[in-house]
Amino acid sequence: MTLSMVELIRAKRDGGSLTDNELAWIIREYTADQIPDYQLSALLMAIVFNGMTADELSAWTEAMLHSGKVLDLTDLAIPKIDKHSTGGVGDKISIPLVPIVASCGVAVPMISGRGLGHTGGTLDKLESIPGFTVDIDPSAFVDQLADIGMVMAGQSETLVPADRRIYALRDATGTVPSIPLIASSIMSKKLAEDLDGLLLDVKVGAGAFMKTVGEATDLAHTMVSIGARHRTRVTAILTNMDQPLGQAVGNANEIQESIAILRGEGPPDVRELTLAFAAEMLVLSGIADHAKALRAAENAISSGRALEMMILVTERQGGDPATIEDPSLLEIAPHTFVIEAETDGWVTACDAYAIGTAGVRLGGGRATKEDVVDPGVGFSIDAKIGDYVTKGQPLARIAYRDTAKLKSALAASSTAWEISPNKPAIPPLIIETIR
Repeated sequence: MTLSMVELIRAKRDGGSLTDNELAWIIREYTADQIPDYQLSALLMAIVFNGMTADELSAWTEAMLHSGKVLDLTDLAIPKIDKHSTGGVGDKISIPLVPIVASCGVAVPMISGRGLGHTGGTLDKLESIPGFTVDIDPSAFVDQLADIGMVMAGQSETLVPADRRIYALRDATGTVPSIPLIASSIMSKKLAEDLDGLLLDVKVGAGAFMKTVGEATDLAHTMVSIGARHRTRVTAILTNMDQPLGQAVGNANEIQESIAILRGEGPPDVRELTLAFAAEMLVLSGIADHAKALRAAENAISSGRALEMMILVTERQGGDPATIEDPSLLEIAPHTFVIEAETDGWVTACDAYAIGTAGVRLGGGRATKEDVVDPGVGFSIDAKIGDYVTKGQPLARIAYRDTAKLKSALAASSTAWEISPNKPAIPPLIIETIR
């Protein structure tokens, strides 16, 4: 088949639809380095502006799914359930969630992503554990899942390689906030895992790619429908992302907060979501109803089994288990700047987007594909919506290395907090569940 990428870009730019063969050709040729980044970037921007039809999305997702190897987990007797978030600020839920669910007898073959735009990435957080490798080839992935019941890894060079490359390109070209691109990215990775069920955390609000409940609902229904077409049970839970989750925003500090959750400690909002998602994953597995599933998740923490599982997977993936047993060993940047309240009053906004953007400027995320993430920088949030503060009280503490990056981060976060004499209503954390 002889096709012209320029003609396909023009067709999509002008509102046309591409055929299954054309979309498959694009994915195949880009994966084989026959289409340059700048041309695919142009196509991605056209998709951001004009969207995709249901048929285009199905063909695009299918082509990405089969751009490399697909896992075969049919020999694994226990249920295989995974979870994915559409991206948030301070969203470390996957890190304590996976060992909790795995310690309850469910296999969790988690393939995660890196930071995208202003949002953090599970892989970047895990790599702040010294020695922890997220690059696992498919055969080792299957072996580890069979041995210990969980894996936390990224896409290998052979597993969904198209998404691995497109994901990084979207991050650097302003083409992240697109329902078809988000849905196809998530679902191609997850369907490649040969799952029995999938839980989706669809973020909504200032710090999410979906700013409104309507947009998030459309995305959730899109991904649930893709799952149904592939005979995979999918549940989507819409959750609030107007303010960061927990207190830690960064990489190493989010690992510390995750370990606190596994010890039965940590911020209430992170604990609430972690337990709610664990229960839903156990329900999806078919081994428990909701009440029993919630008790099982709570027991996994209180008994210490979930923490032991986190230590085990850290050892298995080359990380230093001492940092899980003593999180203070994780590297945190040496300098601290305190953002203080300028007046007395109630915190009515703690803008997740502004704080996430500031975190990237500190070095905790990427402005280009080539940027190296600094695991030790980040925010510790002291005041969130509904808290009362007095003038001079800390709103957040910033761990930083570079003064110029700190100034840039402070500029980005200068309007993150709003303080009012009127006490605000605290928004619900969980908005809606879609099955």
